[in-house]
Amino acid sequence: GLLVGTLDVVLDSSARVAPYRILYQAPDSLVYWTIACGCSRKEITEHWEWLEQNLLQTLSIFENENDINTFVRGKIQGIIAEYNKINGIREDDDTEKFKEAIVKFHKLFGMPEEEKLVNYYSCSYWKGKVPRQGWVYLSINHLCFYSFLMGREAKLVIRWVDITQLEKNATLLFPDMIKVSTRSSEHFFSVFLNISETFKLMEQLANIAMRQLLDNEGFEQDRSLPKLKKKSPKKVSALKRDLDARAKSERYRALFRLPKDEKLDGHTDCTLWTPFNKMHILGQMFVSTNYICFTSKEENLCSLIIPLREVTIVEKADSSSVLPSPLSISTKNRMTFLFANLKDRDFLVQRISDFLQQTTSKIYLEKNISGSSVSSDDEVFTRSSSLISASPHKSLSSESEGERQFNLNDNGIPTATQALMTMYRRRSPEEFNPKLAKEFLKEQAWKIHFAEYGQGVCMYRTEKTRDLVLKGIPESMRGELWLLFSGAINEMATHPGYYEDLVEKSMGKYNLATEEIERDLHRSLPEHPAFQNEMGIAALRRVLTAYAFRNPNIGYCQAMNIVTSVLLLYAKEEEAFWLLVALCERMLPDYYNTRVVGALVDQGVFEELARDYVPQLYDCMQDLGVISTISLSWFLTLFLSVMPFESAVVVVDCFFCEGIKVIFQLALAVLDANVDKLLNCKDDGEAMTVLGRYLDSITNKGSTLPPIPHLHSLLRDDVEPYPEVDIFRLIRSSYE
Repeated sequence: GLLVGTLDVVLDSSARVAPYRILYQAPDSLVYWTIACGCSRKEITEHWEWLEQNLLQTLSIFENENDINTFVRGKIQGIIAEYNKINGIREDDDTEKFKEAIVKFHKLFGMPEEEKLVNYYSCSYWKGKVPRQGWVYLSINHLCFYSFLMGREAKLVIRWVDITQLEKNATLLFPDMIKVSTRSSEHFFSVFLNISETFKLMEQLANIAMRQLLDNEGFEQDRSLPKLKKKSPKKVSALKRDLDARAKSERYRALFRLPKDEKLDGHTDCTLWTPFNKMHILGQMFVSTNYICFTSKEENLCSLIIPLREVTIVEKADSSSVLPSPLSISTKNRMTFLFANLKDRDFLVQRISDFLQQTTSKIYLEKNISGSSVSSDDEVFTRSSSLISASPHKSLSSESEGERQFNLNDNGIPTATQALMTMYRRRSPEEFNPKLAKEFLKEQAWKIHFAEYGQGVCMYRTEKTRDLVLKGIPESMRGELWLLFSGAINEMATHPGYYEDLVEKSMGKYNLATEEIERDLHRSLPEHPAFQNEMGIAALRRVLTAYAFRNPNIGYCQAMNIVTSVLLLYAKEEEAFWLLVALCERMLPDYYNTRVVGALVDQGVFEELARDYVPQLYDCMQDLGVISTISLSWFLTLFLSVMPFESAVVVVDCFFCEGIKVIFQLALAVLDANVDKLLNCKDDGEAMTVLGRYLDSITNKGSTLPPIPHLHSLLRDDVEPYPEVDIFRLIRSSYE
C-alpha cells in the first residue's frame, strides 16, 4: 500500500482520482478503448445504464466484429462531440489528464471549486536536508506542493500575495533551483524538467496576484485565445494558454506602443526588404487583431507598425530562390512592404484576411453611423477613403493664422483646434537669426528622413530616427512626432468623436477630482503666456476633467497638470488628451493613481541601478534619503518641474521615443555628474540644493523659445552661478 501510494505521487498515476472505468475491447484484440471513467460507483453506474439503453441493444444488428468496432467508436466520438458543442467545450479545452490533476489538486489541498489550477510540474522540495520528490501545483492564488514517500506526507500551501521574492539560483549540487521567500520562511525547489517555464509562470502568477491586490479586481479567464495551428501540440491547459497569451500580448503591446486591448494572434520569423539600404533584414513579424508589426533581430536596426486600417492590398508574390515565400502589403500612403522567408505563408495570409475583413466591417459601420455612404463592396475592401478624413500628421508646417482657434461640435462644446504654442509664439525680428537657421536645418533633416523612410504611422523606424530625436525635435513637428512615437495616434484614429463626447458628458459635473483640478489649474506652467489667460486654462480644464471621467480609478493626480499643460502647448486639444491616455495607461502605468505605486516601484528599480552605476554614492544617498524625493519629483513630471522648460521638452522628446529608460538614464547621469558635491553634503536639504542648482543650469542654447523664468532660478540666492550644462551633451552622456 505504501509503495502504491508513493508510485502514485511520483508517477502522477490517475488511479486514485478516477478508479472506475468502462472499457471496450473486441474479442480478438489486445487493445481496449476507454469509453467512460468516474470518480464514484454512482457516476460510473449512470454511464453504464445509458450505454445499456442507447448502445448495447443496437449491436445485435451487425454481422461482424469490424462493423461493431466502427459503430461503437464512431458513436462514442459523436456523443462526445455533441456534448462538447452543447456545453460550449472547445477542441483546445483541458485534456482528461489535466482534468484529473484538477480533481487531485482540489482534493489534496481542500481548495474551493473556483480556485483555478494553471499547471503542475514534477520537482523536489527540500524540507530540511532531505529532498521530497513530488508535484508543485500552480493555481491563480496559490503555490502548492505535495509529496507522499513511503508513508511520509509533505504538503505545502503558499499564497502568491505572501511571496516577497522569487529567485532562480544555481548551486554546485543543483545547477537549477528556485527559491521562494515569504516574510517568515524560505522554500527551495529543484530537479525540474523545464525550470525556465516553471519560473516564468511563477513570476507571472505572483504579478497577477499583486495586480489584483492593487486594483481590487478578481481574475477573469479570457476565452478568446489565439487560434491554434493544426500542428500545434495540445499539452497545456486552456488557462495556461490564456496566461501565456496574456504575457506575449503584454510584451507585444509594450514593444510597439499599441492600445492596451490589442491581443497578439501569432508571430513568425521572416525577412523584410528595406529600400533605404537595399537589404533583406532578418526579424519577426507579429500579427494581431488590428496591426501587423515587424522588429529586426538586431536591436534598433528597424521596426515597423502597419495598422490594418491603413492596408489596401495583401498579396502573395511568386517564390524564387532569392525570395522564398514572399508577401507584399500595400498601404493608403502608397508604401509597399515586402516580407519573405515566411514558413507558413498560407495560414498567415488567411489570418490577416480574417482580421482585414473585421476591420473593414468596423470602418463600414462607423461610416454608416456618421452618415457617410459607401458606393460598393470593393471600395469597402480596399478602403481607399480614410477613417479619419484629416490626418493629424498631414502637414508639417504650423497652421495658418486665419484658422479658427476653436471647434464647435453639434452641442456647442468648444475644443481648441490649434496647439497653444502656435497662438502664443512670439515672433522674432526679421533679420537673420542663427537659432532660426538651426531650427530650419533640423526641419529639413526630418523632411529628408521622411522622404527616405516614409512618413506617418507606417514609417520605417530605425537607429537614424532615434539619433534625430536625440538631437532635438523641431518645434513645429513636436506634437506630430509625440503622437507617432507614443502610439497615441492609433487610439485617436480608432476613436473618432470620443473626446468631444467625454467633454460634453463631463462639463458641469463636480466631484473630488474636479475640485483638485480647479485648485491646480493656475499652478500649471503659470510662467508661460499660454496659461496666463482663460483660453489656455479652459483647454487644460477640459482635458484633465475628460480624463478623470474616462478613468475614475486614476481620476486626477498632482503632476498630471504640469505634464498636460506641456502637451497642450505642442498638440491640439484632442491630441493632448490621447497623449495623456498613452502616458497614464501605457507608458507610465500606475504613476498617477492615489498611491503612485508605479513611481514607487520605479524608485526601487532606480535604487538598484544607482547601486550598480554610482556605487560610491549609494550608501550616502540612502543615509540622506534623496532617492524618494528624486523619484517623485523627477519621474512624475518627466523633469518638467525641475529643469528649465526649453531643456525639459527635449527630455520629453526622448521619453516619447524611448520610454522610461530615458528618465532612468538621465537621473543616473545627473547623480554621476554631482558625485563629489553630494558626498560632502551633511543632510538631505543640502543634497537637494546641489541637485536643484545643477538642474537649473541645464541649457538648450539652440532653442528658439523665449527664456521662461524657472521656479528654482527665481528662488535661488546670490551664490556664484553654476557652470552651464548642455542638455544634448547630458543626454548623450546618459546613453554612454
